[in-house]
Amino acid sequence: MKIAKSLILSSAAGLIAVSGAQAADLPVKAKAVEYVRICSLYGAGFYYIPGTDTCIKLGGYLRAETAFNSTHYSGAYSGSLGAHNRLSNYYSMRSRQNLTVDTRTATEYGVVRTFFDANFTWTTGSYSGNATANGGTFYSAAAQAGGNGGVGNPSDGGIAGGSVGVNYAFIQFAGFTMGRSISAFDAPWVNYPGNNFDGLVGGSGSTNGVNQFTYTAQFGNGVSGSLSAQDPVAFVQAGVLNLTNATAAGMLGGTNGINNIAGTRAPDLIAVLKVDQAWGLLQLSAVAHNNHAAYYGGTEITGHPDDKWGFAVQGALSIKNIPTGAGDVINLQGVYTDGATRYNLQSLAAVSYSMFGGSNLPGAYQSIAFANAPDAVYTGTSVANGTGLENVTTWGFRGGYTHNWDPYWNTAIYGAYAAIQYGNNGKAVICANAVALLALVGTCNPDFNIAQAGIITRWTPVKNLTFSGDFTWTRIDQKYSGTVVAPTLASVAKPAAVYELKDQDSLNFLLRAQRNF
Repeated sequence: MKIAKSLILSSAAGLIAVSGAQAADLPVKAKAVEYVRICSLYGAGFYYIPGTDTCIKLGGYLRAETAFNSTHYSGAYSGSLGAHNRLSNYYSMRSRQNLTVDTRTATEYGVVRTFFDANFTWTTGSYSGNATANGGTFYSAAAQAGGNGGVGNPSDGGIAGGSVGVNYAFIQFAGFTMGRSISAFDAPWVNYPGNNFDGLVGGSGSTNGVNQFTYTAQFGNGVSGSLSAQDPVAFVQAGVLNLTNATAAGMLGGTNGINNIAGTRAPDLIAVLKVDQAWGLLQLSAVAHNNHAAYYGGTEITGHPDDKWGFAVQGALSIKNIPTGAGDVINLQGVYTDGATRYNLQSLAAVSYSMFGGSNLPGAYQSIAFANAPDAVYTGTSVANGTGLENVTTWGFRGGYTHNWDPYWNTAIYGAYAAIQYGNNGKAVICANAVALLALVGTCNPDFNIAQAGIITRWTPVKNLTFSGDFTWTRIDQKYSGTVVAPTLASVAKPAAVYELKDQDSLNFLLRAQRNF
């Protein structure tokens, strides 16, 4: 019995040991995989970031386009394009990939949102003249080192180059917007009441975003109000010119003096009231803009003019659900500025013009229209002979009507107008410079108007893929008449000669294919 009992106990111990060893060899149960879940709180395309309560949406577009007789921003208004000779590109091509990242998190204080928008772009470079006895052209230094004929980031237009540009990067929380975003002053359609063309005048437009600190209060029933402090550098400074330093080549190139903006002293201060309802939208905007010049001369002891504040006011109206068709819309806006020119001639529109054309005037080589639209002007080399800042005033309007022929085709017609007017002192000095530097004979008046009209047709054969053709006409209605004597303008290959002062036109066409996602 003792032997049998020992065998049973030994066998049981062995079985326990074996089963324990086998259990140690079994795989540990893995944690449940957390799959990406759809987030339906903020519309289509949002997903929860795994392990968080934050929703994210990735988006953007890929665009390929060709601009004829223009840059991708503007028309043939200056430089080699404005010269209308063999230095100009008949066309310019661009490829762009846009990427957006939108995140949102629900909190006890409301939704926290971040938004990022960046472009990866390659654009055809422009040519410049070569001031040598034997002539010649080359890719401009701007195209080689910082593309789009000088507008853009380094290497855009290089053989294997391209550029990266940040449009928007902001945080929104409890009614505040902090970072780089569309200006609170702008109409919701920014620069595009119906067009693709970037250079439309007649209103503000920070398409590429501007740094700001903005608070928006919602009053209910689609009514809201905003207060904003906005960085004016780069996007809303049209120039503070010392007219005393004007040159003949500079004036003919579209600059009436030397730009002499000093360091920033104050942000632009904006107030907005908006009504956004089913019938459409009404928005009223106002801004105060500080003009701050450097010294009269090259050192501090020459003194400086005092700062002068400017302002702009704008009204915008959008009418939806009009009887001409489903989805048809009319967008209109009008603006007045005093010392804040960029709120009319927005950041992608030209403020300098130098356009050449033909002439039937005996003795004239060609015709020219030159014009400049800064924020403010002054004169002098010291306090003893210097003047204070004198603001330039402007007014303008723009609008567009879009009609949908069917779910695949739509057409928009659009137009814009801007008038630029100098004060009495500015006119007197500019005209004295024109007589002394350009031997002007005839009527002298640096004021000018810009008129624009265009038509665009879009075809969307499948969802989020659109092909479009956009034709734009621009006229520079300058107030000079008579003739000027120009020196050699080597950068645009224009000879020293007599030129007739005459209004000029620009025609450009933009073809675009764009896939949104």
